[in-house]
Amino acid sequence: MHATDALAQRLQQEHLLQQQTKLAQDQHLLQHTIDIYGQKAIAEALRKVGANDWTRESLNRYINGKARARALLDVEVKMLQALLPERPAHYDRPLFRFIDLFAGIGGIRTGFDAIGGKCVFTSEWNSASIKTYRANHYSCPDEHRFNSDIRDVTLSATPASDEEAAAHIDAQIPDHQVLLAGFPCQPFSLAGVSKKNALGRAHGFACEAQGTLFFDVARIIAAKKPAIFVLENVKNLKSHDQGRTFRVIMDTLDQLGYDVANAADNAPDRKIIDARHFLPQHRERIVLVGIRRDYPFSADFSLNGVLQALPQPRPAFRDLLDEEQEKYILSPKLWGYLWHYAKKHKAKGNGFGFGLLDTHNPLACARTLSARYYKDGSEILIDRGWDSALAEEDFSHAENMQRRPRRLTPRECARLMGFEQPGETRFRIPVSDTQAYKQFGNSVVVPVFAAVAHQLLPFIKQVVAQPEAR
Repeated sequence: MHATDALAQRLQQEHLLQQQTKLAQDQHLLQHTIDIYGQKAIAEALRKVGANDWTRESLNRYINGKARARALLDVEVKMLQALLPERPAHYDRPLFRFIDLFAGIGGIRTGFDAIGGKCVFTSEWNSASIKTYRANHYSCPDEHRFNSDIRDVTLSATPASDEEAAAHIDAQIPDHQVLLAGFPCQPFSLAGVSKKNALGRAHGFACEAQGTLFFDVARIIAAKKPAIFVLENVKNLKSHDQGRTFRVIMDTLDQLGYDVANAADNAPDRKIIDARHFLPQHRERIVLVGIRRDYPFSADFSLNGVLQALPQPRPAFRDLLDEEQEKYILSPKLWGYLWHYAKKHKAKGNGFGFGLLDTHNPLACARTLSARYYKDGSEILIDRGWDSALAEEDFSHAENMQRRPRRLTPRECARLMGFEQPGETRFRIPVSDTQAYKQFGNSVVVPVFAAVAHQLLPFIKQVVAQPEAR
């Protein structure tokens, strides 16, 4: 064989391998973006930049191997990559590693990414929230694991022993210095305590918290022993079940060997932080920060300094708004229902009713955005010049009805929750309006936990400097 024949054969093989690699990469990228945005949205995005006339059907055939494999154009690849979060520059050499439990759409994670942390494990059961999370937070499968039901990791829904559960948790969750968790508030049951007493068996958190999702958090803390945890919940956690729920949680964290910041606070309780200091929304959440007691500085951290990181000045509510869109203006029927419902309860001396926000007031502060905002938006309605006095005389006045209030758009909710700054549109919302409202209403206000992360940074640095404390 001539020397050029051998060279040609080798080059042809290399070219074929490159083609196969490119096709595999393209297919992976397509599938990843389709999992987040859906076939219809991806086909529309590709049609905007490419010469190929992609449709939902042709994408489906391509992904399922029913159409001729073809490489994506460079411009198509760039378009798809633009729909995904970039790998943070510090992920090659992160300051610390953390996990994100009950993650929602990543509101707590954001602040810890920002101070140099690397997320190595995420648990979230809601499929729509996972789409938004993946669209906005880098999660390479080679460096990060996604989990759905946390009970599959902790084995809390099986008859596994504590030892078996600990071994399974240790195998499933990578080592980390910081644990984040926005766990749900659930009542604890006394069932089984007296029986275990009679049998002479221990009945600490493994008994009192069993059957709740806090139990799963406790099991993970017990197994992985992170240096620091940050737990978040609604303000009412303190009074839930006549205070019993909170007592069990605090006792459990103490048994696990952690000092919780501001544990003894009562009134004022600095563990309860109101987002109104950061953004124009009254939203109180309890924040439990614990440092493992074998660190000499475990009792030194305080949440007192969190409010020192306040933005100056706080954005005005009107700064968060976009141009008005007709679809978000309340229908005459819905507005009539809310108006008369509020009147009825006001006459009875009750506090039920809508929250009409005057955006011309620079100090305007909204009520708490709820997960059911998509139902009617009543807790935060934007005033469009509604004349209440005229409505008392003639609610159906034609000119006044043209000034019916509107609800917030999902983009405005993103800003109200701190996922982006006024005027920005960088936070990706790959889900329906209904799902977006639920997700933002269930989330945390990002700047609050960014401030907590900033306050924790010196302590995290000390943890990293003396890892032998474990």
